[in-house]
Amino acid sequence: MSTNRAEIVDANFTARVRDGRLPVSSLAQPLSLAEAGLAPAAACDLFESQVLSRHLDFSARLLKARSESFYTIGSSGHEGNAVLGKVFRRSDMAFLHYRSGALFIQRQKQLPGSTPVWDMLLSLVASAEDQISGGRHKVFGSLPLLVPPQTSTIASHLPKAVGMALSIRRAKDLNLAATVPGDSIVLCNFGDASANHASALSAFNAASWAAFQGVPVPIVFICEDNGIGISVSTPSGWIQSVAKGRPLLRYTQCDGLNLADAYRGAAEAVAFTRRTRQPSFLHMRTVRLLGHAGSDVEGQYHPTQRIEAAEADDPLLHSAALLMAEGVLSGDEILNLYESVRQRVARAAEHAILRPKLLTAAEVAYSVLPHRQGAQIPAPVPLPTAAQREQLFGSDWRYLEKPQHLAKLINWALADILLRYQNTVVFGEDVAQKGGVYNVTTGLYQKFGARRVFNSLLDETSILGTAIGMAHNGFIPIPEIQFLAYVHNAEDQLRGEAATLSFFSGGRFTNPMVVRIAGLAYQKGFGGHFHNDNSLAVFRDLPGVIIACPSNGADAAMMLRSAVRAAHEQGRVVIFIEPIALYMTKDLEAPGDGGWLFPYPSPELEVPVGQCAVHGDSDKLVIMTYGNGVYLSRQAALTLAKDYDLNVKIIDLRWLAPLDEDGIAAAVKGCKAVLIVDECRRTGSQSEALITLLVERLDPLPKLRRLTADDCFIPLGLAATVTLPSKESIIAAALEMTTKTPATAVRT
Repeated sequence: MSTNRAEIVDANFTARVRDGRLPVSSLAQPLSLAEAGLAPAAACDLFESQVLSRHLDFSARLLKARSESFYTIGSSGHEGNAVLGKVFRRSDMAFLHYRSGALFIQRQKQLPGSTPVWDMLLSLVASAEDQISGGRHKVFGSLPLLVPPQTSTIASHLPKAVGMALSIRRAKDLNLAATVPGDSIVLCNFGDASANHASALSAFNAASWAAFQGVPVPIVFICEDNGIGISVSTPSGWIQSVAKGRPLLRYTQCDGLNLADAYRGAAEAVAFTRRTRQPSFLHMRTVRLLGHAGSDVEGQYHPTQRIEAAEADDPLLHSAALLMAEGVLSGDEILNLYESVRQRVARAAEHAILRPKLLTAAEVAYSVLPHRQGAQIPAPVPLPTAAQREQLFGSDWRYLEKPQHLAKLINWALADILLRYQNTVVFGEDVAQKGGVYNVTTGLYQKFGARRVFNSLLDETSILGTAIGMAHNGFIPIPEIQFLAYVHNAEDQLRGEAATLSFFSGGRFTNPMVVRIAGLAYQKGFGGHFHNDNSLAVFRDLPGVIIACPSNGADAAMMLRSAVRAAHEQGRVVIFIEPIALYMTKDLEAPGDGGWLFPYPSPELEVPVGQCAVHGDSDKLVIMTYGNGVYLSRQAALTLAKDYDLNVKIIDLRWLAPLDEDGIAAAVKGCKAVLIVDECRRTGSQSEALITLLVERLDPLPKLRRLTADDCFIPLGLAATVTLPSKESIIAAALEMTTKTPATAVRT
């Protein structure tokens, strides 16, 4: 007797249908198809999708045994989700988890000319012709079906699904050219184990929080509850107990093993959310068949009786029983359908394995950067007129040419951006009426209103998830993370979601955004690492993500414009680091000199992404730095020139990714010494990449040295800067490297 559970489940279906040994519904009062509002033809159509999904699961394992397929997490036991592919419209954006085979097949049937079996097989065999990922991963995804691709996600797609739901009414009110119609809703499904994840809890809370205040959140959360997460069981009644207790999240339960009841529950949840624009939670009972994946030996943690009990509850057997009981199909017709689908899938699979694969690094990396495939590249947005800008700035208009500090110039740049790009929104904790902790967004709420500038709840996962979701619907979000350290609560929304979307969709989907983050060290009035976080390593290894770090207000304004342009025209994700300690800095060398105040640049001026700046000239010493390091190095340069007759050249990187490699190499060439001043910690800081760049690009090499922060967290109080580079330590290092005088680097 076979011990292969796929073979057992397959043989059980045929034998039980032939013998009439079919399961009885566990529902106290089972619905008929007519009572559920499901026509016989529609029920047959759903059953076909269920069977197609099952045979694709079988095919994945058969092909895996031949080393022709690479993914065996299947949808077996969850085929009741086919009803979701029917009750939701194709214009309802769908965020799917990895057991959505029948749902995706049924949704594809809404698109004339689609080829669901072929498309899914190309994904299973990692073919370069796969319609969504191009062979980069097995995902459910489609641009025309409005299904952004997800990898093996654990609830990380829920926050952005909420963001998409929040964007629908906002786009309609602002009269924007949105991706979806104004009456659409959002589909988001996940497993019962994922419902416990922090990302899921964040999404549920954000949806309830917004709905509690009367904000439309038209999303249907669908928990497909099979009672287990790999090997850890979900306590009986847990999902129902938790979901029912959430305010303004309407709970509906249905049996995903019973097509009629599943259709009834799904239709009810969809109708409620579409009518009321409030979130709902559909709790769908399922079973898990064939283990977690092909590599999962379920017998190691479950007794055989439990495995067999789940197999006896096979949703395909339940569907067969319902269709036979109502006289829709006979047993022979069901078996004929089952076998014809097997042959159809098998024939297609033999052709799919012959299709081209990704073979080179260039092919794989092609979609790291968005290419707007399948979508028209947005045209550049015209600049506002002088009259429009004068009306916007009001009393500030006469001060635009007067030098200002960093915070003020970022504020003005945001105002100009919001005026120019009607699809931009600024949001985050405290950014609206209060104007942010550092007053950087002061006045924007009053100028643009609550639909363009709004407060979020205190949850960085929701902030970033909202940004990703809104970007799916035609917005360019500009979310604010209040402090750099706070982003670590939610970094997977950048690492696992925003940064990967283009890659896993072959560039077809993008989530353009500019994430403003107040960060880095040296600030006064706050202490400790939570407000003085000097590590950017979490962003630096994200492929395709732009990282900006201006050192002064004029650059910040021009770079912010370039960042929004890159998001709008190229679909890019931009991390915009704003040095907190420089927000209000006015002076450079002496009190009252105004050396760090700058006029507001004309609105057409930008700093191209990846372009560094060079200050001064010297063949003796180049200081390469960014952010606060530029300010300190400019101070040091004044002292070096005046007291030691040593001129230095300062390279302000401005963009940490992509680096201006050619510009840096050209600026350094011929110089005797290079000092890299990096305010981040020595291990994992930008300085490592800069040293590598110089070693690889320069011959002969100049003398190289790094002056960085210590590998230490930042303390509170008078010692807050002792682990960081300082003007004095830069001077000491510069003198030592140029042998002007022996010196020991110090930090003060």
